[in-house]
Amino acid sequence: MKLVTVVGARPQFIKAATISRAIAQYNERSPVANLREVIIHTGQHYDANMSDIFFDEMKIPKPNYSLGIGGGSHGAMTGRQLESIETILLEEKPNYVLVYGDTNSTLAGALAAAKLHIPVVHIESGLRSFNRDMPEEINRILTDHISTLLFAPTGMAKINLVNEGVPPHNIYVTGDVMYDAALFYQNSAKKPVWFDELCLGDGFVLSTIHRAENTNDLEKLGSIFKGLKLSRLPVILPLHPRTRDRISSLAIDMKNIHIVDPVGYFEMVWLEKNAEIIATDSGGVQKEAFFHGKPCVTLRDETEWVELVSSGFNILTGASEQKIVAALNLQDWPDVTGALYGEGDSAIRILELVVCHFFEQGGS
Repeated sequence: MKLVTVVGARPQFIKAATISRAIAQYNERSPVANLREVIIHTGQHYDANMSDIFFDEMKIPKPNYSLGIGGGSHGAMTGRQLESIETILLEEKPNYVLVYGDTNSTLAGALAAAKLHIPVVHIESGLRSFNRDMPEEINRILTDHISTLLFAPTGMAKINLVNEGVPPHNIYVTGDVMYDAALFYQNSAKKPVWFDELCLGDGFVLSTIHRAENTNDLEKLGSIFKGLKLSRLPVILPLHPRTRDRISSLAIDMKNIHIVDPVGYFEMVWLEKNAEIIATDSGGVQKEAFFHGKPCVTLRDETEWVELVSSGFNILTGASEQKIVAALNLQDWPDVTGALYGEGDSAIRILELVVCHFFEQGGS
């Protein structure tokens, strides 16, 4: 059985690596299985850190195809990716195409496969922010509705799919492969070389800001920074140079905010594990905060990870300075335990379900 995996950004490689490891384990356990994986990297997000050492250190298979398709409008990017992926699928003739999450690469891979009548496997399906102004929301919905197998990380994600008319027998609640990854990499955390020089004392807030809805709106960005600077704890903020250039015009006192260059994955894990609070507009970081037992302040008006909000372990503040300050200075956070995102075996469960579907459909 041949699987083609389509990814376009570093977080997707980390998620996909859990499936790659599951494939290796499955082949070791059942030598006759002969599962084969072909990886396509669209290049949607250029990452200078994605060198050979990235794949070696993280034990991630290197892509079989690197398309280098990034930049441009959403439509242009998705169209170019779709065309290139289709050419590869015609050559590789896989039994399934695996896509992850909600990027343009996700939609392009799903569309290319569906039009060639290749079953689409959507991992991390059913998530909804219910904000259709977000390109990611459109990508999620369209991908879900052309997928053959939908692997939802939570029960609420399954409910979203059923409410939209997706046949329940195509939906499986498997937990989240990001939890698998968090467990696998937790012992590889690495303290940034610059950390001790900051002399932060007792605790710090880790913050990340990358969403266009925040970084492209100077009023929102200014309000977020005003909130962060009034934190009771110092703030570490790895920031892309492009966003750093934008805030230079805001004339905000940054004395409580330590802006550093973007960090690698292992450094990020260390910062997440050692922070007291995490403030972010990233969906992935919200979950990683929970995995490491850290309360999260989400710098958005909505989130796909609604169970974290309902538990009280995640507070939505949007870009409101007042809400950010109140949340960051909150000291009485609830204890949240339990397997909200599975038991850390999501990848092998997903793979076993795909193999089972293959044989049920007459594969050999």
